[in-house]
Amino acid sequence: MKFIRIATALAAAGTIASTSALLADTPVTPAGAEKIKATLEAWGCTGGKMEKETEGSGYFEIDDAKCRDGQYDIKLDKDFKVTVMTRD
Repeated sequence: MKFIRIATALAAAGTIASTSALLADTPVTPAGAEKIKATLEAWGCTGGKMEKETEGSGYFEIDDAKCRDGQYDIKLDKDFKVTVMTRD
């Protein structure tokens, strides 16, 4: 019985890992990066790791952007408008 629970847990973990790999974010195009940088600068922020979400939402994520009052994770919509800004 214990073996079945362990095997089930491992199978579930493998499914989650493979699903996560399929939903991994993708790099931003150079044109997209320029638009993101312009938006960040307008908000007083720079830098960070930029990625495009692959879930079909068209959203962009910027992790660890440096802003005037701290470091933030920022999410932009497909029109490069800030939708979420969370302080790290």
